[in-house]
Amino acid sequence: MIFRLASRSLLLHPVRAVVLGVGFGLGVGVMATLLGVGEVVLEQAREPALAGGGDVVVSGVTGPVTSARFVLQTIAGTPASPRKRSDLFLIRPGKEAVAVRVLGGVPSLERALGDPETANASAWQDTAADSAWTSPKPADVLRAMDRFHPIPDVPARAGSWAEWLYFKGPNFYCTFLVGPRNQNGRRVAGVRLQLDRIGHVVSFGDRADLDEATLLANAPDLTIGKSTVKLEGLRYHITLDLPGAGGDFFIDAVPGRQLAPLVIRGAGGWVSGYTAPVMSGALTGWIEVRADAAGKAGGPDGAARTGEAGKKSAPRIVLEGTGYHDHNWGFWKDVSWRWGQVQHDDLSYVYGRVFPPADAADPERIPGFLIALGSNGPIGYSTHVNIREIDDPARHLPQRITVTSEGTLQLTMELDVEDAIVTPGGAFARGPDFLQLRGRYHVSGRAGDRAVDFTAQGAAETFRGR
Repeated sequence: MIFRLASRSLLLHPVRAVVLGVGFGLGVGVMATLLGVGEVVLEQAREPALAGGGDVVVSGVTGPVTSARFVLQTIAGTPASPRKRSDLFLIRPGKEAVAVRVLGGVPSLERALGDPETANASAWQDTAADSAWTSPKPADVLRAMDRFHPIPDVPARAGSWAEWLYFKGPNFYCTFLVGPRNQNGRRVAGVRLQLDRIGHVVSFGDRADLDEATLLANAPDLTIGKSTVKLEGLRYHITLDLPGAGGDFFIDAVPGRQLAPLVIRGAGGWVSGYTAPVMSGALTGWIEVRADAAGKAGGPDGAARTGEAGKKSAPRIVLEGTGYHDHNWGFWKDVSWRWGQVQHDDLSYVYGRVFPPADAADPERIPGFLIALGSNGPIGYSTHVNIREIDDPARHLPQRITVTSEGTLQLTMELDVEDAIVTPGGAFARGPDFLQLRGRYHVSGRAGDRAVDFTAQGAAETFRGR
């Protein structure tokens, strides 16, 4: 019956039957071809000797990544080469200019990726500058990450520019800050030390003016008054010689345990940058309070002091344990932030969120972040972060801070605040009171594929007031 119907349809409509048959044949042929190509592609993808495979564009939620060498250095075991595309113009006498699209890269790295255009170009060899990409020295990457920045040409905001190096240990905070230009064109600068002496916090400071060209050429090596910061390989050497206090200590950086620079940009030329060259590193050295400390008031930025150093020279405080160092820069008028940091075992954690001025960006659209770093690099990172602060009704200061995150970091961080240093009127520009907090974190959840549950001392910063 089916054969009879098919034969009659073919006799009655021969053209339609031929077209339909050809269509079905082509469809089956294309499907078979695609299945064959897919099998070949799958086999090639599984080939162990396969080198290269495509371009990867690295970017961040806050804008371009500004420390590309650091990114390449942390892609362990993966061939990678920086590339840059650009338009050039071929100029010929009497003829129209011709646009040419060009691609630049590092010869040896391109060959390692199996680039056919350079495989047989023996004349194309690495230059001395290429070695910064082929075998970047950790010390050079660290210095580039911790460099200082020229003040952007934004006259309306220039008076609130500040950039600083911040060092923290179990019982002290130390800041080397450089602010805007003064009337003679030099940069105002100051050093501030906040020291916890058995529950009493004392502050010491000094001021100086710096030559801007020297600052930008040498930083993070920095001299303010008689106090210095020197980056010696992967070790920061900080020497303090302040009215009322002195010290000499070291914080060691660990390659890979660093937060690459993040830059947020807003309307009207507003910018804010942050990097953490030392998420956690060995801290050694000493700090002492001197006999002339009694009666001194405040640091270089007017910070309030609690406690009193006393009239007699105190014994040296030996510094040991774990240190932390970060670096901030930007325009700070009408800016506030929330930040915290803690470390435990081989992992370091830092969270933060910047609240820009209303004329620069919508604060609700600037995400917070939480990152966990191990000895071999990042374990997890999240921008789905919620930071909740609960105040002590009697003191109007934070009593507990809770940070939660989603994604590769599914963590809950609860900080029970034990003490606070309050800087009235803002950190570096007029505004709400600036709070530096210390306390005990309880951190639980998952960081990547690791279960996390620990309690450890840590720090936080926030603001209170108008």
